[in-house]
Amino acid sequence: MAEIRNIKSGKLGGEPPRESMPRRLAAIVAGDIAGYSRLMQIDEEGTHGRVKRIERDLIEPSILEHHGKLVKTTGDGFLAIFDSPVEAVRCGIVIQQNMVGRNASLPKHHWIEYRIGVNLGDVIIEADDIYGDGVNIATRLEGIADPGEVYISGGIYEQIKHKLVCGYESLGDRKVKNITDPVRVYRVLPDAAAYGRTRKRRETVLISLLSLTLLIIAGGVLWYLLGQPSTRVADRASAPASSQTGSSQTQPNPAATQAAPSSQTAPPAAPATQQAAPNVQPVPPAAPTAPQALPKQQPAVPQQPAEPKAGVASAPVSPGTPGAQASAVREPEMLPLRGGTFAMGSNDEASEKPVHQVTIKPFAISKYPITVREWNECAAAKACTFTATGKDDAPITNVSWSDARQFVAWLAGATQKRYRLPSEAEWEYAARGGTQSKYWWGDQLQPGLANCKNCADAAGAEQPLKVGSFKPNPFGLYDMGGGVDQWVEDCWHKTYQGAPSDGSPWSAGDCSSHVIRSGSWKNDATYVRPANRDSYDTNVRYPTHGFRVALTP
Repeated sequence: MAEIRNIKSGKLGGEPPRESMPRRLAAIVAGDIAGYSRLMQIDEEGTHGRVKRIERDLIEPSILEHHGKLVKTTGDGFLAIFDSPVEAVRCGIVIQQNMVGRNASLPKHHWIEYRIGVNLGDVIIEADDIYGDGVNIATRLEGIADPGEVYISGGIYEQIKHKLVCGYESLGDRKVKNITDPVRVYRVLPDAAAYGRTRKRRETVLISLLSLTLLIIAGGVLWYLLGQPSTRVADRASAPASSQTGSSQTQPNPAATQAAPSSQTAPPAAPATQQAAPNVQPVPPAAPTAPQALPKQQPAVPQQPAEPKAGVASAPVSPGTPGAQASAVREPEMLPLRGGTFAMGSNDEASEKPVHQVTIKPFAISKYPITVREWNECAAAKACTFTATGKDDAPITNVSWSDARQFVAWLAGATQKRYRLPSEAEWEYAARGGTQSKYWWGDQLQPGLANCKNCADAAGAEQPLKVGSFKPNPFGLYDMGGGVDQWVEDCWHKTYQGAPSDGSPWSAGDCSSHVIRSGSWKNDATYVRPANRDSYDTNVRYPTHGFRVALTP
């Protein structure tokens, strides 16, 4: 009897039709370790243990933090899926930046370096795996990526090119295995300025070599032109007078004419002495320039009032105060704090323990987080690496710790004042405003006092509200909780065990990540607590990260 097939399913008539596999458009991140076999040969157990720790401590948390899902690990690699191309690329950048810090203390032949590929495509979803050309292209991009790099497809690039502050280097169309059409490939450069450096590196080398060659040739020509006439002048000076006269009658020589009176009024040695003297005398005056390199002699901030209120001085530091150097730079509005001793930390989270006493010296801190307008003055001066978008009175966002340090270095140089990032202890002291409660206003959350996800109605906005939109704390400082996460100077430590007690920055240890404080408009109220602390990679930008500045008297 002839077999009867189900026309719709293509299966035998007696088989039930198979349900269609679920499909979706997603961003796929594929990563693997370059030279994994070599590392296993060097130290099999050690390499295996290190890879598992990296997966547990870095890969999995980074994927979750960027709202992705780890599909599987493959011994020497991983596969993850994301709804957002932006978050997928951010996750790749964070992993690569973190691996730089992890490898820093190891010999190069022991480095674990990931190659990461990111693609946007239609995929088939199963319970424990994903399939399709979208996945295949991501793995092919990972295969051609350089160790420590993130390569993305043209589809990903089109989605993120105006949403991430980083550079991209086009590598053109690449033909990859088992994919019919060529794939447009881009290399991600977390530092936007790096693309210009990468693109111009070879040209710079060639120009330098060419310039050196031209200088050598020009030097030879100059030596010939200057050396030959001086020889002729010397010959004339030593020749008999009749010869000089005859020469001058034939073609007058001004140099010889000027030299003649000197030789008539002084012995031959005198002109040499007189000519050498001007070359020697200008040297000693260089010594008095040394005191000019002592900026500490210049006043840093105005004197504080003799009777300030508890914790805070009565008058803010402003650009127009006496002692400030004339400058076109718009300085942030600063509030001087007289310092004191307080209990830092809490028992709410492990990273906030142990609670310990810290003594803070007098310092000033900006009344508001740094704004878009203030940041763009630095960008206009070519001292900060990108120009920010958004409202001028909104806090600057999407900056790394390194970006924040660029800004304070520029501000300090432009004003000749000791601007810097606050230490973590100074930030918490200022955020508490003289209180020791859970929030600066008390132990219970009160609506309308901070810009966070469950603190205000504007939590879903793409940008935080303008600075100063909520009440200040008892020290008169705004947005010391919510608004934007705020970078401080300290390197990240998992607890306060061994932390300084004098309020200075804690710079020892692994500085591949730094401390952020305050929480943002996208975080819930637990992040608004003055004791809350978190960390992020030093050189990686994130949309909720901003900062405020401090000033040393």
